[in-house]
Amino acid sequence: MNGQATHPELARAAQFDAAGNFDEAINCLARGTGAGDMACMEQLGMRLLTGQNSPLLPEEGLQFIGEACAKGFGEGAARAAGVLALGNGGMADWRRALDWLCRSAEAGWTNSQAQLLALADDRALAKRVASTGSAAPVAGSPWRALAATIDLEAWRRAPAPQVKSDDPRVVAFAGLARPELCEFFISLTPGRMEPARVYDPVQQTDVVMAHRNNTLANFDLRRVELAHVLLQARMSAACGVPERHMEAPNVLHYAPGEQIADHFDFVDPKSVPDYAAEIARNGQRVVTFLLYLNDDYEGGETAFPKLGFSHRGRTGDGVYFVNALPDMQPDVRTLHAGCPTTRGEKWIITQFIRSRTTR
Repeated sequence: MNGQATHPELARAAQFDAAGNFDEAINCLARGTGAGDMACMEQLGMRLLTGQNSPLLPEEGLQFIGEACAKGFGEGAARAAGVLALGNGGMADWRRALDWLCRSAEAGWTNSQAQLLALADDRALAKRVASTGSAAPVAGSPWRALAATIDLEAWRRAPAPQVKSDDPRVVAFAGLARPELCEFFISLTPGRMEPARVYDPVQQTDVVMAHRNNTLANFDLRRVELAHVLLQARMSAACGVPERHMEAPNVLHYAPGEQIADHFDFVDPKSVPDYAAEIARNGQRVVTFLLYLNDDYEGGETAFPKLGFSHRGRTGDGVYFVNALPDMQPDVRTLHAGCPTTRGEKWIITQFIRSRTTR
């Protein structure tokens, strides 16, 4: 995309970040931006857009990101698409988000190009654009042609439910997302995988626990894509809980033999010293929603031992289960496990949904 050497101020900003001196890191990026370095400009814009370790100045951030994007730095525009779709610091704007995704693709950011190819509802057009390769001329923008075929409002509708259990509620859906989109979600994970963690409400952070040995990639505000937000909207339509109650999505990977043993997803009052304060602050995890990203493996079922059944979806299928009773107390019947695969690797998205807003 570009062969520009790393500017010294970008390296200095990373050092200040590592030391927790975020104000000075921003000053470094500002100096690099003033010197005309587009990578510094893009990074500065991304910080102002998200407000993470920075003042929240979204329009100023977009201005910097747009200028860098015009010079071939497309990653920031992809981040802009995700943040605008979420509505961080304002109302969610999917149309504007899609425009920024196109700008990113036109700047040569291959992840955005792959995302548009996966999201396009005109599959014949997507195949034609894909066959030309990422070097397709942007005159007449094939990326905007793809974007024009995306029915954004369709993401606020869900496929027909298949009720596996009425009480507690366990509901499956065939074809929640097309296979090409599942492949796209997996493609985002290289270099981002880390040991899977479990939320510890005492420490108020995620910690590694002995009962799970798989890996995951988290897509928080710094990494979220437009496609993640659209998927959350479809999950919201399926389970009836508002989109703004959703945590950042996780892509989980299970190598052969890896698993997460019997566990609960709710916030457990038995393990939290001040349960009422935790629920008031962060809400209860009322719903867990899974999207199966592949099916070329054996084993790997999601087992519900207290309900007496297991479930395994095909590529693009989804399933959710309700972790809490109407009064927000835990429903211990939702004990479940991610069983190990006996052949092949398993990929899923796990989406936790709270009883209160998370953004």
